[in-house]
Amino acid sequence: MPADTHWLTSYAELAIEMGVNLQPDQTLVILAPVAACEFVRCVVETAYGYGAKAVHVLWDDDRVTHARLQHERPEQLRQYPAWKAQAYRDLVDTRAAFLTVVAPHPKLMDDVPAERMALAMRAAGQALAAYREAVQSAQVSWSIVAVPNDDWAREVYPQSPPPERLERLWQALARVIRLDTADPVAAWKQHLGQLTRRIEALNGARFRQLRYLGPGTDLRIGLPSEHVWLGGGTTTQDGILFVPNLPTEECFTAPVKTEVDGVVRSTRPLLHGGQWIEDFELRFEEGRIVEYRARVGQDVLASILDTDEGARFLGEVALVPHSSPVSREGVMFCHTLLDENASCHLAIGSAYPINLRDGAKMSREQRRSKGLNESLVHVDFMVGSAQLNIDGLDASGRWVPIMRQGEWAAGLV
Repeated sequence: MPADTHWLTSYAELAIEMGVNLQPDQTLVILAPVAACEFVRCVVETAYGYGAKAVHVLWDDDRVTHARLQHERPEQLRQYPAWKAQAYRDLVDTRAAFLTVVAPHPKLMDDVPAERMALAMRAAGQALAAYREAVQSAQVSWSIVAVPNDDWAREVYPQSPPPERLERLWQALARVIRLDTADPVAAWKQHLGQLTRRIEALNGARFRQLRYLGPGTDLRIGLPSEHVWLGGGTTTQDGILFVPNLPTEECFTAPVKTEVDGVVRSTRPLLHGGQWIEDFELRFEEGRIVEYRARVGQDVLASILDTDEGARFLGEVALVPHSSPVSREGVMFCHTLLDENASCHLAIGSAYPINLRDGAKMSREQRRSKGLNESLVHVDFMVGSAQLNIDGLDASGRWVPIMRQGEWAAGLV
């Protein structure tokens, strides 16, 4: 943990006030690994100080999960505890706020066969479908934050002496979540204002299609006529503004499921379920991934794409400048929460209904008719770089620069 415990208090306040934006007399659910127990205790104290009705901590442990994935019979891996799925449904019904804390162990799952990981993740995806719908439709407020640990720090800063690694990771995290400022909440409000102005410009353009051009990438993506760009803060259906990811630098929307054509190449490794996929390429025809290859993790990539039919289509398009604070750190953080905020990214799998005008109020059939994808998975992968150019076909039929050499074009800064 950091030497200055004041960071923990400030971080907890940021997670409660700006992350989930906990309301008086609201229940808070914290999903956390035991490795982050000191931070979680601080969050619990902070939450009660903000007037929480109750705080429930659902603990997990990556090493226990590793043992389960290694040793449980396949038929058991296909099962997700019914009592646990019911608990999520009950908590959603009470409009609880959900804070997820991650403390990555990047290489822990290296020896777990991809097919066993896929069984467990598919079971969880099916059992928690109602919870995922609540999250993606903004029925509840939710946020994800990260807490450094020795194993994670060793992967991010392998060349640093062991005593310095953890401190370096905390310092980097503090910078990218603006915890090193005099008033982190005020800094976040300013940042959200900047993102809002970009989002307004994107929504005003009413782009019908995007084109990505970069090394190994030539991709066209159609957008629904009623698409909505979002980023930074999101508002629940009850009108509560929250920040889903700390950090966040993205502006994102949903594509038309069947209007993605071309090829895209990843620019950063992807750690999925604790397993690496590196140097991979996807080719799309009429929205569907028809060819794929990966230098590392081909079996892991295949297991994702084979989850269900929707796993072979895109669900999200996200724009992030190459000069974002996360990118400026110059390291791979080995977790999507941070790495996706260093790079433009796409997501295979489910779309967020809130990326469609009134989408959260629509039935699934209505969303499908508008072109939104459905899947048990939602996997972000990074495609941005200093060589990426993106153009948008606007409502008047003109191709308009959106990003040039990885940075916002004029008019979107």
